[in-house]
Amino acid sequence: MNEYSNENRGSIFKNDKKEEEKHPDMTGSLNVNGTDYWISAWKKTSKAGTSFLSLSVRPKQEAPRQSSQPTRKTKKDDLDDFF
Repeated sequence: MNEYSNENRGSIFKNDKKEEEKHPDMTGSLNVNGTDYWISAWKKTSKAGTSFLSLSVRPKQEAPRQSSQPTRKTKKDDLDDFF
């Protein structure tokens, strides 16, 4: 049986700790080629009116910011608000 690998995978959750508009709407973690990263996302709207997520990624060696730590309390339908 093959062991599961998280390499080149990640997850992102609704940021329940968002206190200011500049804080990310979603936060999580990502692994790329064996290196772990924090990932943050903000819901944006293009000039044409299309919704999209703007992303920021930084190495996990840096201490996570309070608003960038992933929360695991996301309900299944919470992500529907983003699209």
